Amino acid sequence: MRVPKVVDHEERRGRLAEAVWALAVRGGLEGVTLRGVAAEAGVSMGQVQHYFPTMEALVRDALERAVRELNARIERSILAIADAGAAVVLRECLHALIRPDEESTRLLRFSVAVLGRTISDPTLARVLAPGDDELLSFTAGLIATARRGTGDDRLDADICWSLATSLGVDVAIGHRTPEDARAVLDYQIDRVLRP
Repeated sequence: MRVPKVVDHEERRGRLAEAVWALAVRGGLEGVTLRGVAAEAGVSMGQVQHYFPTMEALVRDALERAVRELNARIERSILAIADAGAAVVLRECLHALIRPDEESTRLLRFSVAVLGRTISDPTLARVLAPGDDELLSFTAGLIATARRGTGDDRLDADICWSLATSLGVDVAIGHRTPEDARAVLDYQIDRVLRP
């Protein structure tokens, strides 16, 4: 009797998302097709269509995975330095979007590639910029703890994340080096934390 093969559906979906990332980073989102994803992932067109009946569903899933991975990287950074103090944790969180490592840059480049599509697809816009109240509250708490003066902690948290995101885009498109982006971000963080 043959034992049926156990299929890891999540692993397959992840492999398809990886193919979307690779194609979009190399040739922009307009270069991503179901056939191209199948070839990049080394699977049949039927397998791609089994998991994602439309291109929109495939791109949305790939974007959700990219955002989750970036968020996981931020969380891992925080856990690694949890006892370091609010100012250090604040910097580490914000620096997560401008890291010079290849994986961070690849995820940001993919997000930038999707950006134009958000104009016609509001669901992608919500994935890319969810307006995460929890993240802003967490960041505002770090600022309040680390700040040596007074200010609007929530507004400063929002400004810091907006700047970090913008700098991440600059790094992704090669407009700035990660080191230059870090200098700009650190300047703003220093301004926020100074009395």
